[in-house]
Amino acid sequence: MKPSIAMVGTRGVPARYGGFETAVEEIGRRLAERGHRVRVYCRRPADQAGSGDTVDPDVYLGMERVVLPAARRRALETLSHTALSVGHLLRDRTDVALVFNSANAPLLPVLRAARIPVATHVDGLEWRRAKWGPVGRRYYRAAETASVRLSDALIADAQGIADYYREEYGARSRLISYGAPDLSATGSDRLAELGLTAGGYHLVVARFEPENHVDLIVDGYVGSPADRPLVVVGSAPYSEAYTQKIRRSADRDPRVRMLGGVWDQELLDQLYANAFTYLHGHSVGGTNPSLLRAIGGGTATIAYDVPFNREVLRDAGTYFRTTTQVAQRILTAEADPGDCARRGTALALRAKDYDWDVVTDGYERLARDLAARSTPGPRPFAGRRSPAARR
Repeated sequence: MKPSIAMVGTRGVPARYGGFETAVEEIGRRLAERGHRVRVYCRRPADQAGSGDTVDPDVYLGMERVVLPAARRRALETLSHTALSVGHLLRDRTDVALVFNSANAPLLPVLRAARIPVATHVDGLEWRRAKWGPVGRRYYRAAETASVRLSDALIADAQGIADYYREEYGARSRLISYGAPDLSATGSDRLAELGLTAGGYHLVVARFEPENHVDLIVDGYVGSPADRPLVVVGSAPYSEAYTQKIRRSADRDPRVRMLGGVWDQELLDQLYANAFTYLHGHSVGGTNPSLLRAIGGGTATIAYDVPFNREVLRDAGTYFRTTTQVAQRILTAEADPGDCARRGTALALRAKDYDWDVVTDGYERLARDLAARSTPGPRPFAGRRSPAARR
């Protein structure tokens, strides 16, 4: 028997926004192809927020879509949508639920009361994100603990995240990473639309949030005498002050090209695959899909120096922590294009270790184990361990 699977807590599919959405689309469509009934809960776009029925079912790549509204406030958007999703799930049950983002932990007791086995994808260390104030950080700490206590299984997408939950809570996780797309056959014809040429620019693609260090990358580049321009792709719906900080730095240097959000996937893939270097500033998440897309394009990558990024890039990557190091890494790459190309080739090989079919195998095994009630189960008394216990 193939268990039916509900995927809850993301913006849904088609994937147009972030890592969770990419994972849901890639995993969900493969599970559907394997014969599972897959239901994905999707957020209604803001321009449809006042329209008609609260439920708008559809099918996308074999996945059932249930489209529901969400509160348009950063602190409430995710949880409000998940609450409606869980309410729908109680009326139209499924064999197992996969909940993405530990922020949704307050809804786990409802699923437990309904006896729907649930795995929580805990994401990165959300409480470390600078965008949250003291209240937000306390909430995410509490939600992290609740996820451990109330989930039948935890999903970690990087070894560093799995290590954290083991050390902090004594909790085991299913280590299931993301996949990397193969962009080796990607063309370059669309670059002309932006006045760019293959190998003629450095690239940043990121949501504008402090822990993604876009400001540090831009400042480091502006302080360098680099020949190639810096192309910055990204935006932030709730971080206007941080966005303005980046723009002030970029406005000082005509070499910096701010493109905003690029939602055309073909164009975005060409930007990744044809960049001279890709600069990756993410620091608190696990395995990042943007990073995997860059190495899937065989692009030499300069990354913020944290274990999650080193886990992916290993010795083929180069790393930074300061604006001075950003400038140095860019100049070193421009001074030795041959070495830069060799690093890109090594990273393209590394990308083959991140295979969506293998990732889907892991989720399928997890779904079957959840349905069979053979996962670790909730840990009702789990809490953060003392330093002595961690040792």
